[in-house]
Amino acid sequence: MGCLGSLDGPCIEKLLLHCAGALEANDITLAQQVMWVLNNVASSHGNPNQRLTQWFLRALIVRASRLCPTAMPFDATGLVRARPMSVTELAGYVDLTPWHRFGFSASNGAILKAVQGRRNVHIVDFSITYCMQWPTLIDEMAKWPEGPPALRITVPSTRPPVPPLLNTSAEEVGLRLMKFAKLRDVPLEFRVINVTNNRNLGARELNPSSLGLRVDEALVINCHNWLRYVPSDTRDGFLDLIHELNPILVTATDEDADLDSPSLTSRIITCFNYLWIPFDSLETFLPKESSQRMDYETDIGKKIENIIGFEGAQRIERLESGMRFAQRMKRAGFASVEFEEETVSEVKLLLSENASGWGMKSEEEMLVLTWKGHCSVFTTAWVPAGFDE
Repeated sequence: MGCLGSLDGPCIEKLLLHCAGALEANDITLAQQVMWVLNNVASSHGNPNQRLTQWFLRALIVRASRLCPTAMPFDATGLVRARPMSVTELAGYVDLTPWHRFGFSASNGAILKAVQGRRNVHIVDFSITYCMQWPTLIDEMAKWPEGPPALRITVPSTRPPVPPLLNTSAEEVGLRLMKFAKLRDVPLEFRVINVTNNRNLGARELNPSSLGLRVDEALVINCHNWLRYVPSDTRDGFLDLIHELNPILVTATDEDADLDSPSLTSRIITCFNYLWIPFDSLETFLPKESSQRMDYETDIGKKIENIIGFEGAQRIERLESGMRFAQRMKRAGFASVEFEEETVSEVKLLLSENASGWGMKSEEEMLVLTWKGHCSVFTTAWVPAGFDE
């Protein structure tokens, strides 16, 4: 308890682990004592460690409330809920940091190379960012000397119930995108396929008939922050179904951390040291009272709440590192595609427009976004092994 008032990260981490140990031992009295200490450190308007601690405390309260609702002295019902955004607000949200745009830029570069010279292109998009990736791709296709291809984009009707949330339907997003493409003279079809459960996509949804595949199209599968929501025990099966579709390219971007451990203490250590990154990066350019900053942090807080506060089917945030994902792709029969120097240069240019702490490193099968040298987001590109154009 000597850490009271301390803002030191390692000390806060020890307190969190102490609380987790008490909860795992069903020692509610000790958990209450540690939460009291954490409550005196946490602040929604403080420095990054204080703000991060606030969300871990809330997540632990959610967990403790299920063990002993009447014994908790803290209000577990007052958690801030993420609010739906307008399309304009979502664009500002995505532009706030390179967290999403890094993957957009790298994946689009790989896609443009793969479909060069094709007259018909079909992208099946599994993403939580409501097609925000595609205006830039459409812009680039509009510049092709031979003219743009006929482009189709297919999205599932449902997505994981996680931030960012949008107050517009998938169909409305498609209408906006088609209007944008028309202004760029790029022929675009947009289709929403009916999916009853985004966490259990199977052969019924992932087959040529359901996806409306055409023999004359180059098929691209794009996964942006999606695979973590596919249950761990069905993730290989999902990738096997993707392989059977015989795409010319699969792109995948996600956060580079292992957060699916069955051990609560292991998840706390990894989560605390990983999700420090967005809190610290926002500190560099947004005031402490900024509503935009607090909204962004609320979305991260919802992730922490799910990772720490829940188990079983309720815990849908099950991240795995880029290295583990690469191994999974190889087992599914895919071979990695190296990003071209032009794409790498485009990503570096994007990062140069942001805070100096952002950087990038190239690893064997991926590009990795870093913050002050810490890995944050990976992006990769794959083809079926033995694929020959």
